[in-house]
Amino acid sequence: MSSTLQTIAAGSGVGGLLPLVTAIVQRPHWSVQTKQLVAVVVALVAGVATVVSSGGLAQFENGWLSIGTIGAVLAASQAAYDLIWKPTSLAPAIESATTPKRARAAE
Repeated sequence: MSSTLQTIAAGSGVGGLLPLVTAIVQRPHWSVQTKQLVAVVVALVAGVATVVSSGGLAQFENGWLSIGTIGAVLAASQAAYDLIWKPTSLAPAIESATTPKRARAAE
């Protein structure tokens, strides 16, 4: 049982910091739907990586644990973005700072 809690806790930790990583990829001029799609895809990939790093590929034999961990990454990333990173303007600042100059000029 403790490995289940540890794996889901790891997923929550990854998800909490994931919006900062996602902000590097996203661009301010993208539509809201595109940004949401990118955030979800990045969270799913990070969730799978968290499952693998927590116990190797054998972790996928326990389907509910894998789904729970991936869900924890997704939920934590969305909550952290809405509650912490967006209100502090850190994630939008990273988006702007990492956008190539050519794309900024097109805005």
